[in-house]
Amino acid sequence: MTVTPISSASRTAGTEAEYVSPPAPVLLSSIPTGGGADVHVYQDSDGSLSSDCTGWGEYAWALLSLEFASEHAATCIRPPRPAAA
Repeated sequence: MTVTPISSASRTAGTEAEYVSPPAPVLLSSIPTGGGADVHVYQDSDGSLSSDCTGWGEYAWALLSLEFASEHAATCIRPPRPAAA
């Protein structure tokens, strides 16, 4: 996660530093896999694409297109991972 510092002009008196997190990635697409998992494709706050797979647990940063996510979905045969408790 990237944090962006707030400019010194907007700091509250007496605080050392305050940070604002960038907006959360936006889900663009969810591509089903052969194993019943999903590849989720996101648009990040900087405009780049990223993806993760609920079967493999892989996360790919800075995708140039949806092609990588689509290829991964076509070949992934792992079932979805159990949800964390």
